[in-house]
Amino acid sequence: MRGLEGKGVLISGGSSGIGLAAVRRFVEEGSRVFVGGLDAGEVAAAVDELGAAGGAAGDVSLEADVAALVSVAEATLGRIDVLVNNAGIATKDAFVDITPEAWDRTLAVNLRGMFLVAQAAARSMLAHEPAGGTIVNMASTNALGGEAGFAHYNASKGGVLQLTRTMAVELGPRGIRVNCVCPGFIDTPLNDALATPNERAAYSRERIPLGRAGHVDEVAAAYAFLASDESSFVHGEALVVDGGQLAVM
Repeated sequence: MRGLEGKGVLISGGSSGIGLAAVRRFVEEGSRVFVGGLDAGEVAAAVDELGAAGGAAGDVSLEADVAALVSVAEATLGRIDVLVNNAGIATKDAFVDITPEAWDRTLAVNLRGMFLVAQAAARSMLAHEPAGGTIVNMASTNALGGEAGFAHYNASKGGVLQLTRTMAVELGPRGIRVNCVCPGFIDTPLNDALATPNERAAYSRERIPLGRAGHVDEVAAAYAFLASDESSFVHGEALVVDGGQLAVM
């Protein structure tokens, strides 16, 4: 895609699942990629396997960890042109059973972490000449509709959607494009932990018009599109990647 070759790309949550697929895609596009993740061993493996420029481990909900991540990424890449703000977690709990601790942790990673990484990266982008860049946040179809068992996750992703829109309003005039991706049901290690193979197959048959779960590479392609010059007039949008799930009445 136009505009990705040679660009400095920071990918949070880049050591597994969709994030790992995004690292692979951006490396293939000729970008210089810096991998962020929670587990140092997984980050190192992703860097070695895919030929990324570097990586660092840390918790995106912690301000000091985020500051260190962005600082090292900036030093490694020269400048951060693209942020793929991908880190996130999910657990399945009935609304009446969600503990304050589970609520707080989900919001801390999925929303506070999204804010902290985006803010630090935006400040970095604005500090360079010429100022500007592209930020792509990870939202979800759960930002656009409720799903039982995921009140904490749904709330966090709804927040990401509104955060994205507000960032777009404020940062667009300063040269930073901001969008988010809203994946539906994707084959990931995270979803593997939330449902059995039979449950996932039944969900795909019954809820998704294309009759299957999505692939991590299909979400990575959406990230690449929104980060590239191919989407130069796409701003403040939520790109849904769900096989038609939200089209079902």
